[in-house]
Amino acid sequence: MILIKSMIVGLGGAIGSIIRFLIGLIPLNETTSFPINTFIVNVIGAIAIGFIVFYASENFDENWLLFLKVGICGGFTTFSTFAIETSALLKNGNPALAFLYVFLTVLVGVSAVFLPDLLSLR
Repeated sequence: MILIKSMIVGLGGAIGSIIRFLIGLIPLNETTSFPINTFIVNVIGAIAIGFIVFYASENFDENWLLFLKVGICGGFTTFSTFAIETSALLKNGNPALAFLYVFLTVLVGVSAVFLPDLLSLR
């Protein structure tokens, strides 16, 4: 059973990753260094997972949810998962925990990029 679920997630992840790659190839007339393609991917991913959770949770079985949420949205952008988890914390009356999650995710995530430099691995 876990093998089938893993294959379902993997197939969705491949699709999401390919879509992300293709969106990244779209030439945009950027006049700043703002990463607009990534921003667009993150917003689209957040919208998509919002609709999936709203609609599909009641209308699709577990395998379809795995394919759509974990697979496609996860392969497309992990920001969508971050966004839905943050919104769940807020909806469940945990604004302080939501803030902490956002703050730590951004702080630790961005800081982690510098770890190889700090360890002199480059």
